[in-house]
Amino acid sequence: MSVHYEFPRAALAVNCVVFGLDESDLNVMLIRRDLAPFEGQWALPGGFVRLDETTDEAARRELREETGLDQVFLEQLYTFSDLNRDPRERVVSVAYYALVRLSDFQAQAATDANDAAWFRMDDTTRLAFDHNLILDTAYNRLKAKVRYQPIGFELLPKTFTLTQLQKMYETVLARPVDKRNFRKKIISMGILLETGELQSGVAHRAARLFRFNEKQYQAMTKKGFHFEI
Repeated sequence: MSVHYEFPRAALAVNCVVFGLDESDLNVMLIRRDLAPFEGQWALPGGFVRLDETTDEAARRELREETGLDQVFLEQLYTFSDLNRDPRERVVSVAYYALVRLSDFQAQAATDANDAAWFRMDDTTRLAFDHNLILDTAYNRLKAKVRYQPIGFELLPKTFTLTQLQKMYETVLARPVDKRNFRKKIISMGILLETGELQSGVAHRAARLFRFNEKQYQAMTKKGFHFEI
């Protein structure tokens, strides 16, 4: 038996804020819209949810289609439902944020985007729809969560120096971190695995390379360990 709903339903969409880190800046990936409304304007990747997929599946599909990104850290952020956020119709958007190693991915436009590019957070201008609000919300979430969960390692190369690790936190938090105290604390946590290797191709003295020990972190967490920077 078919069921008919009495009330009209809002369209459901997803948007993704993709953060990447280079040597000195936090970056966000934007796409240039190829369709109205806001044709030619920069926006966050995203699109409408299909009837046969979850919002998580839609977010990952849109990332693949619009930017070429796949197999990345992705977490639901917030639901944006302002009545006038889309001039076409009533659209509710479930937003996500993703963290990637910038060196691992190249921007790749597709579907309804005619360009995709990385922008420094300080260089993002007026975006389409309410995407500035979504971006600000995602950045505030990242700054808060990076202090109590080790998600920041998703922004680093697989092997990194302690200086790179400290710089990541300083860049995301937009404030300096005391070098001595930071290194003492992060090493005492027992979640870094020394690789036995050194940096290569550097003019200064080569530093030791470390790796995040995900297995050790999960085991410690089950015993009550709390990550805190």
